[in-house]
Amino acid sequence: MKIYNYPIVKTLLDTDAYKIHMQQAVFYHYKNTTVVAELICRGDNILGCYSDILLKQIKMMTSLFLSHEEYIYLKSFPFFKHEYLNWLKQFRYNISQVKINNYCGQLHIRISGLWKEVILWEVPILALISEVFYKISYPHITPKIAVHYLDSKLKKFYHDTKFLDLSRLKIVDFGTRRRFSYDVQYSIVKRLKENFPFLTGSSNYHIARILKLSPVGTQSHEWFQAHQQISINLANSQILALHMWLYQYQHHLSIALTDCISMDAFLRDFNFYFSRLYQGLRHDSGDPIIWGEKAIQHYQRLGIDPGTKTLLFSDNLNFHTMISIYKKFHNRINIIFGMGTILTCDIPYVKPLNIVIKLVKCNGYPVAKLSDSPGKTFCLDNHFIESLYKAFNLP
Repeated sequence: MKIYNYPIVKTLLDTDAYKIHMQQAVFYHYKNTTVVAELICRGDNILGCYSDILLKQIKMMTSLFLSHEEYIYLKSFPFFKHEYLNWLKQFRYNISQVKINNYCGQLHIRISGLWKEVILWEVPILALISEVFYKISYPHITPKIAVHYLDSKLKKFYHDTKFLDLSRLKIVDFGTRRRFSYDVQYSIVKRLKENFPFLTGSSNYHIARILKLSPVGTQSHEWFQAHQQISINLANSQILALHMWLYQYQHHLSIALTDCISMDAFLRDFNFYFSRLYQGLRHDSGDPIIWGEKAIQHYQRLGIDPGTKTLLFSDNLNFHTMISIYKKFHNRINIIFGMGTILTCDIPYVKPLNIVIKLVKCNGYPVAKLSDSPGKTFCLDNHFIESLYKAFNLP
């Protein structure tokens, strides 16, 4: 198609912040670690017919580089180090790391290589898959239509919350990976910044830069997954992952993701030392109310005032569920809502894709994500899952 003769991803910073934050930590501590990641479709995989267009777009990404203005922008943050940023200036995507094919109508993607390089492929590839699929399937949808629908949802939101104290409400755009398109994401975030005082940031470094928002993100599941094979003792892998993150960032970027194994297993490792030093926790699977209650009780048992900590909710949020969670917790602990697909691809008659790219190996050995939602559990090796259950004493 003609529209795909130009690159969809136009800058290295059109990605989630946690990818760049993790890349810096990997750069300093795991330079020679290798990983393998694969595309996972949690619904019907009918994407194989787009493989040629996607390959063309992925090849275009090899010309991307960090501009001088982007370098100066990243340099303004206190947690980035000069040696890493200078390396990032020289970074180029390596197309040989990506294998993509159409197998009986299903799209298969495998990415392998050094972790410090592979780590940046996930988000833009997912965004490419989404935009190619949506633009071909729903060619009539424009950013103007998406913004108009957003306005109608905001009108209902204000109606439903007219008697609710919203002074502690904070919302962040987490919608890069499965957005309808870059233009739709940009237009929606821009409209929110102009008309929605509760928007405090974006996980997309490029959009955060040009709209002068705070970039938000710490680490994803792959940080904990990789440590399953980096750690000498599997049972201590979460503890090592938490330690190394603090070692890299100290007082910055200290929201910890809790569900790579399960919330219960995480809290057993999240002792007083970690609970005191980390700013808070991020929810990404399971019942958000049960999860929030467990987090608050955990802090209280350790003698830590929950009012000094933050819970970041980021699992399939819409405005209705967000209001319910806010009502439950806003007077008890600081909360932030990271809204993803529902924000940047919630358009009438458009069915959002449910796709992810997850690590499947580290240093040649299997890794897993168990999660608090059974549908999000993934591993290529059942024996390794059994090892994880045994190591973390899971029922």
